[in-house]
Amino acid sequence: MRGSLHNMKNNGIFFLIISAFILWGCNKDKFYTGGVAVLSVSADTLSFDTVFTSTGSTTRSFKVFNGSNGKLRIDAVTLSGGAASAFRINADGISGPAVKNLVLDPGDSLYVFATVTINPSAANLPFIIRDSIFFTVNGTQKIVQLQAWGRNAHFLKNRHISGTTAWTNDLPYVIQGGITVDPGGVLSVGKGCHVYLHADAPFLVNGTLLLNGNSADSDRVYFSGDRLDYPYNEYPAAWPGIFVRGSALNNKFLYAVIRNAYQGVVVQDASVNASPKLILDECIIDNIYDAGLYGINTSIAATNCLISNCGKNVQLVYGGNYQFVHCSIPTVSGYYINHRDPALYISNGVQQGGAIYSAPLSAAFTNCLIWGQNGTAANEVVTAKYGTDPFNVSFTNCLWKVKDTPASLSSATNIIANQDPRFDSINVTRQYFNFRLQATSPAVNKGAATTVTTDLDGHPRPVGAPDIGAYERQ
Repeated sequence: MRGSLHNMKNNGIFFLIISAFILWGCNKDKFYTGGVAVLSVSADTLSFDTVFTSTGSTTRSFKVFNGSNGKLRIDAVTLSGGAASAFRINADGISGPAVKNLVLDPGDSLYVFATVTINPSAANLPFIIRDSIFFTVNGTQKIVQLQAWGRNAHFLKNRHISGTTAWTNDLPYVIQGGITVDPGGVLSVGKGCHVYLHADAPFLVNGTLLLNGNSADSDRVYFSGDRLDYPYNEYPAAWPGIFVRGSALNNKFLYAVIRNAYQGVVVQDASVNASPKLILDECIIDNIYDAGLYGINTSIAATNCLISNCGKNVQLVYGGNYQFVHCSIPTVSGYYINHRDPALYISNGVQQGGAIYSAPLSAAFTNCLIWGQNGTAANEVVTAKYGTDPFNVSFTNCLWKVKDTPASLSSATNIIANQDPRFDSINVTRQYFNFRLQATSPAVNKGAATTVTTDLDGHPRPVGAPDIGAYERQ
C-alpha cells in the first residue's frame, strides 16, 4: 500500500511537470493580443550628427524587445514621412519605408537601422531634419523620433585648380577624390573656412596654397576628415593629408588647424626660389596617424606651431633647411596613437633600395618644447648623420626629453632636459589635451629673445622673458 501511494505521488508530480511544459509551450506559441506597452525600444530618439547635404551619413540603430510571455506580432514599422522622407529604415533586414507583419518570440528582439540623406538646399546655416518611426501593435502605436543636423556645402570631386582661386567662408568645402593645385595655380583659402576631406581625397599642391586664417577660433582655417559623427570624428588616418610637391612654391599656412589625417603635411624637394617652400605660422597639426610634419630635402620655416599627438610628430630627412621658433612638439599616448617613435627625428640621409643617400642639412630650433609621455620612446629628439655632407643642427633655449643626447649637434645651448613641462591639463580618458603652460612650468620665462611678438593664441609675446613653446603664459 505504501508503495502504491508513493507511485501515485510520483505520478502526480510528473503529471504537474508535463502539464506545466504543455501550458508553457501553449503560451509561447500564443500571440499576445494586448497593446503596444509590452514593446520596448533601446532609444526613444535617434540623433545624427551634422550631415552634409547629398552625401548621406553613417547608420544609426536601436533594438526593439518583446516583453510579453507570448508571441508579438508587429503589424507595421512605418516611417512617417514615407518615400519622401530624408530618412530610410530597415527593420529585421527588410527595407522600408513600411515593414509589415514582423513576429517576435517572447523575450526576443530585432534591430531597426536608419540612415539619412539630405538634399542640397540654399540654406547656408545648419538646419534640423526630423521624422519618426511608428510601431503598430494590435491597433496601438509607439513612436521613435528621428533627428539630424544637416548642412549644405561646396562639393568638389577630383578637382584641378590651374588659375587663381579664392575660397571664402560661405559654406564648408567637402572634397572627394582629391584636390590638385596645378603648377602655376594659386588657391587662397580665407579665414573661417572648413575643409572636410574624404578617405580617398589627398590635397596635392604643385603650385601655391595660401591658408589665411586669423587668431580667433572661428577665424582659423580647418582641415579634417568628412566623418563628423562620433567616434569617427576623432580617428586619425581619416584622410590622406596635404602634400606640397616638387614644383610648389611660396606656400604659407597662417592660423591653420590640420587634424585626423594619415600624414599631416608632407613637403618634398628644395625650394625653387629664395623663400622657404612652406611657411607655417601659428598652425596646429594634431592627431595624425603617421608623420605630422614630414620634410624631405626641402625648406620649412615654422613659428608658434603646435604639432601634437602624432605617430611621428616631426620627421626631417634627406637634408634640407629648417627653422623652428617657439614650436611645441608634444605627444601623449592615447586611445588612437601609441607613442613609440621620437617626437622629433632629424637626418641628412634617406634609404632607397638598400642604399643610403645623403644631402646637406641645416636645422635650427629656438625656444622649442619637445616632449612625450605614456609611451615607449626613450629619446624624443633623435638625430642621424650620414656621409660627409654638411650637418648643422642646433638647439637654443629648448626643453626636451631625452635619455641620450642627440648625436652630431652643432650646438645645444641653455637646454632644459627631462623636466616635466607641466602642461595646463591632460586627460587621456576624455581625450582632452591642453598644451598651454602652468605658472610653475620650467619653460616659463626661459626662452631666448626673438622678434616674435605673439603666440599661437594671438596673445602678446613676451610677458616678462619669452616662454619656451608655442604658448606664452599671460
